[in-house]
Amino acid sequence: MKRTFIICLLFFLLLPGLFAQDLEKKQYFATRITIPPIINGVLDEEVWLTGKWADGFTQNQPYNGKPETQKTEFKILFDDNNLYVAIKAFDTAPDSIVNRLTRRDEADGDLVGIILDSFHDLRTGFLFGVSSAGVKYDQMFTGDGQNQDASWDPNWWVKTSLNKEGWIAEMKIPFSQVRFDKTSGEVWGIDVARILYRKNEQCFWQHIPRDAPGLIHLFGELKGLDKIKPRKIFDVTPYAVAKTESFKSVPENPFQSTGKLSKLNGGIDAKIGVTNNMTMDLTINPDFGQVEADPSVVNLSAYETFFTEKRPFFIEGNNITNFGLGIGDGGVGNDNLFYSRRIGRQPQGYPDMKDGWYADIPTRTNILGAAKLTGKTKDGLSIGIVEAMTDQEMAVIDTIGGRKKATVEPLTNYFVGRIQKDIKNGNTIIGGIFTSTNRELDADVRDILHKSAYTGGFDFTQYFKNKSWMFNMNTALSLVEGSKKAILNTQESSAHYFQRPDKNYAILDTNRTSLGGAGGRVQIMKLNGHWNFMGAALWKTPGFETNDLGYMRVTDQILYVLWAGYNQFNPKGFYKSFNINSDFYSINNFGGNWIGGGYEWNANINFKNFWNLYTGGSLNTESLSSDMLRGGPMMKLPGSVNPRIGISTDSRKKLVFSVNANGSKGFRNSSDNFNASMDISFKPTNYLVLTISPAYNKSYSDLQYVTQTGYNGKDRYIFASINQNTISTSFRLNLNLSPNLTFQYWGQPFVATGKYYNHKFITLPMADNYRERFWTYTPGQISFDGDNYTIDENIDGKTDYTIGKSDFNVKQFLSNFVVRWEYNPGSTVFLVWSQTRSYFTDSGQMDFFNNIGDLFNKGINTPHNVFLVKFSYRFGLK
Repeated sequence: MKRTFIICLLFFLLLPGLFAQDLEKKQYFATRITIPPIINGVLDEEVWLTGKWADGFTQNQPYNGKPETQKTEFKILFDDNNLYVAIKAFDTAPDSIVNRLTRRDEADGDLVGIILDSFHDLRTGFLFGVSSAGVKYDQMFTGDGQNQDASWDPNWWVKTSLNKEGWIAEMKIPFSQVRFDKTSGEVWGIDVARILYRKNEQCFWQHIPRDAPGLIHLFGELKGLDKIKPRKIFDVTPYAVAKTESFKSVPENPFQSTGKLSKLNGGIDAKIGVTNNMTMDLTINPDFGQVEADPSVVNLSAYETFFTEKRPFFIEGNNITNFGLGIGDGGVGNDNLFYSRRIGRQPQGYPDMKDGWYADIPTRTNILGAAKLTGKTKDGLSIGIVEAMTDQEMAVIDTIGGRKKATVEPLTNYFVGRIQKDIKNGNTIIGGIFTSTNRELDADVRDILHKSAYTGGFDFTQYFKNKSWMFNMNTALSLVEGSKKAILNTQESSAHYFQRPDKNYAILDTNRTSLGGAGGRVQIMKLNGHWNFMGAALWKTPGFETNDLGYMRVTDQILYVLWAGYNQFNPKGFYKSFNINSDFYSINNFGGNWIGGGYEWNANINFKNFWNLYTGGSLNTESLSSDMLRGGPMMKLPGSVNPRIGISTDSRKKLVFSVNANGSKGFRNSSDNFNASMDISFKPTNYLVLTISPAYNKSYSDLQYVTQTGYNGKDRYIFASINQNTISTSFRLNLNLSPNLTFQYWGQPFVATGKYYNHKFITLPMADNYRERFWTYTPGQISFDGDNYTIDENIDGKTDYTIGKSDFNVKQFLSNFVVRWEYNPGSTVFLVWSQTRSYFTDSGQMDFFNNIGDLFNKGINTPHNVFLVKFSYRFGLK
C-alpha cells in the first residue's frame, strides 16, 4: 500500500494541469476629502460629487466570466481617519430586490461588500458587507481566502436605501478596524462584490474565476491612500450581568433546599492596538450566558463527543491558532493541537462521597482572564498568541456533621503560540506552534490530571504553478507529565490502550511519569480547474497525546488517502453546476498490522430551478478494531456499506425544505442503522424566519460493549445486542425588528432509548468466522431479576458473576430565548431565558409523546430555568 501511495503521488505531481492564466489587475485611485459625509445611505451630499465611479463587474456564478446582468458601481473616498465607500446596485426591477432583516453575519437577500487586503500580503482580506436591508456581514479571510472568520466584528457604520434605480450602500470604515503598515498605504488589495439574490448571481469588480486556486492574491489594487497613518484601536467594553436561577427544590439537600439562586457578575472585554498591525484582545471574568446550549446526544462509544466552539472570544481569530492534523469533516477531521473548548470546560474531578452526604459541584470552570495577540508584520510574519487562566474549582460537601471542600478542577494556565512566515508573495509559508497546559495540582486531582502538557509543531506549505498545486506538511510532538497514576490512566485511555495484550510494540509502563509521541500530515493537492486531486498521509504514534488543550480521538494509526474530484461550474442543459469526487483510504498501525480501508464517493448537482440533490456513501472493508474490547485484544469486525442521499429546494423562496437520509448495513448482519432528518424553513415576512428540524434514528448492533469482568482467571468482555431509537426536533424563531434589534428562540425536545438483549461474551476475537468470535448466553446460563442479569456460565447452579441492567430512556428539552440590542456599535444589551428539562428511566422503550409528556409533567419533572440580563458599553478611543 505504501508503494502504491508513493507512485500515485508522483503521478499527480507529473500530471499536466490546465493552469489558470494571470488576469490583468484593475486599479482604483481613492480620493482624499476634508469634509466627511454623513452616513445616511442616500449619497445626497456634495462630497460624493468628487472622485471616480468604477464599474465593469464580472460574474463568478452562475455564468463564470460573463458580464453582470445588473450594473454595479462604487466610489471610495478617505480622510485621515476613515475610508468612505459608496456602492450603487442598479436594478431594472427594483420591486424584485430581496430585502430581508436578519441578525448580523446572517445576512440574507441582495448583498454588496468590499474586501480589503490592507496588508497587501496577497493572503489576508477584511470584508465589510451589507444587505439591502442594512444588515452587516463582516468576515476576515486568511490563507488566501481558504479560511473565513465570520466572528470578526469590527466597529464600522453603514446605511442603505432603496430607490427607483435599485439600492445604495454607504459605509464608513475606520482605519483603526483594519491592519496595515505605515508604508502599505501605497497600494492595498481590493475587490468589490455583489450578490443578486433572485438570480443567485455573484459578481466581482476584479474577476475571480470559479476555479481559481485562492481568492486574495487575485484582487485588484487600491491606490492613492497617501499619507494615511495606521490607527491603533483602543476599545474597552465593561459588562454587568444579573442572573437568577430556579430549579427543583430538594429540602434534604442544603444546596438545593430553596430551589432558587441569584447572583451579580461583571467583567471587562478590551481590544487594544499594541502596534500598527498587532491587536490584543483581553477578557477578564468573561460571561457567555447568551451562548446557545450544545445539542443533546447519547454517546455509547469509547470516545469523547466533539462540540463546536460558540463563545465569541474564542471563535474570533481561531483560524490563526488553528493547527490541524486531520483531514475531512468529523472524526479524524477534528484532530487539532488547539481545541478551545478545553478552556472553561466542565470540571474533570469528582469528590469522594458517602451515604447521606450532599455536594455542590461546579458545572463549569470559571475563566479568570484570557488574552489574544494577533497580527501580521510588514515582512509577512503572522503571530497568534492565546493565554488563559482558569480558576481552581472546589466542590463543597455537606457531611451531615459539617462541611468540607474538595478540588474538582485545579488552577490552570493555558498557552498557545502560533507563527507563520510568508515568503515569495505567499507562495512559500513556514510556521510553527507551541502549546502548554500547566496545573497547580493537589491531592484531590493529582492522580487524574497531568501536571503539565506540551505540544510543538512545524508546518510548511509550498504553492506551484500560480498556486494551482500545493504541498503541505504539518508535524507535531507531544509531551505530558504527571504522577505515575495519572500517566497510567493516559496509557490506558481510549486514545491509547497500551494495556492491550497484543500490543507488544507499545508496552504499558506503570512507572512512567511522562509520555511522549509524534503526529503529522502530509498532503499534495491540485487546486484549480475542473479536475482536482489530493494525496495525503497522516500518522499518530501510540504515545501522541494532545487532549489537554487539543482534540484527538485515537492514536497508533497511519492513514493514507487518494482523492479525485471533478467540478462543472457553468450551467448547461438542466443543471447549473455539479461535482463528483471519490477516494480510497487505507489504515495501518505502528505494529505493522493493516487495520482496514475503504472507498468513498460523493456527487452533488444544482439544478436550474435552484434545487439541489446530493448522494454519496462508503464501502468499508473488514477491519481490525483496537477499541472494541476497551483495552482488550484487537477484534476483527465485518465491513459495511453506508449510502446517503439528500435534496433541498430553492433557498430563495419563502418556504424552503430539505430532506436527508443515510444508512449503514454491516456485513454478516452485524449492524443496521438508518437516519432521516428534515429542515423546513418558512419566511412569512422579510423580518421573520421559522424553522423546524425533526430527526429520527433507528439502529441495531449485534455487538455493543457492556462491561468487563473476570471468570476462572480470564477476562470476560461482555457484550449485548442493542436496539436504539432517537427522535429529536429543533425549533428556531428569528424575529428581526431592525438590523440591531433581534429576537431569537431555539428549542429541542430529545428522546433516546436503548434496549439491550442477547448478552454474550467474546471468545475468539480474531476468528475468521464471525459467529465464532463470541458466545451468546443460553437460557440456562443467564437469568434476570429485574435489576441484574445473573450468569451461571458453567451451569453448576452457582452464580459466577452478574451484569447490571443497561437499558435507558433519556429525555431532554433544551431551549434558549435571546433578545439582542446593539444600541451602539460594540455596545449591547442581552436578555436571556434558558431552560433545561431532563428525565431518565431504564425502560429502554420508545414512547415519544408520553416521554415528552413526562418532561412537562410538573408532578415528576421540574425545569431548570436561568434568566439573565447582560449590559455592555464600549468605550472607543483612537
